[in-house]
Amino acid sequence: MQAPEFWRRDGALARCLQPLAWLYSAAGRLRWAFATPWQAAVPVICIGNLVAGGAGKTPTALAVGRALARRGIAAHFLSRGHGGRLTGPLQVDPRRHDAGDVGDEPLLLAAARPAWISRDRAMGARAAIAAGAQAIIMDDGFQNPGLAKDLSLLVIDSAYGLGNGRVHPAGPLRETIANGLARAQGIVLLQTGESPAPLPKMDLPVLTARLIPDEAALTLRGQKVLAFAGIGRPERFFHTVRELGAEVVSVQAFPDHHPYREDEIWKLVEAAQGRNAVAVTTAKDAVRLPAQARAMVTVIDVSLEFDNAPDLDRLLDGTLVQASGQASGPASDTKL
Repeated sequence: MQAPEFWRRDGALARCLQPLAWLYSAAGRLRWAFATPWQAAVPVICIGNLVAGGAGKTPTALAVGRALARRGIAAHFLSRGHGGRLTGPLQVDPRRHDAGDVGDEPLLLAAARPAWISRDRAMGARAAIAAGAQAIIMDDGFQNPGLAKDLSLLVIDSAYGLGNGRVHPAGPLRETIANGLARAQGIVLLQTGESPAPLPKMDLPVLTARLIPDEAALTLRGQKVLAFAGIGRPERFFHTVRELGAEVVSVQAFPDHHPYREDEIWKLVEAAQGRNAVAVTTAKDAVRLPAQARAMVTVIDVSLEFDNAPDLDRLLDGTLVQASGQASGPASDTKL
């Protein structure tokens, strides 16, 4: 789905829906109150957010995976597999699975290092550990109480912020700001180059980061492009394309995780060709394209880079030291 416009600012409709938001919040609190999270014997690092939809969690998870790899730690990714028909626990194999099987984000994660999908996060973590995972990186799942987290980072898109600050359905929040911040250890503030939205005071370490397009994307400078995307906030991608120096002749936004039909892509490609332009999209969208159409579309891949990498290092190293001490105790036989 795409976030409705009224979620961005407070108004009459949001206030009318507030009683349902109170019920939604109460249901979430009850879920946590009666849950017994499973504590893994390896560090569990959760990349989550407070708002519905995308905020940059998958690029952040990939960046954390690279940071752990530099430390010689064999981290595995764990995702729910949103949009896929398989429930897991299952290790994702891009040679056998497509987005219809496991979702789009797990395919991107699996291209970097081992990735698992599981509706039951604890079962997925057990499977990954049995396969040799020395750390688990959760892509989403911050609001899921089934698996205990050693480090939780909340990703916030600086241009969207936290919307109107209300909980679903009155606003975009999955839970109240206070409840979410109380369980997190850090904020990843994604700088997009757009005008920033106001944010409440957050007494947590704030790590600023930005998405950097790969070198292949630089060839689009001066070219006419038709940009399309089915992600949490397509406007962020369209802004990135413009910042590359491309001449954007048209944009087309689709709902997040949109399963593209072949005829949709051909229409986009034909529209681009009719304007002497190139059809461009995101890497996340590319894995959902029909195989026959992929060669007709240019993919802009990005990676997340932290403005001050030592900020992340301090959070990770503290978590790893603490988890190592727990793993050496008598209740565990798993070592980092």
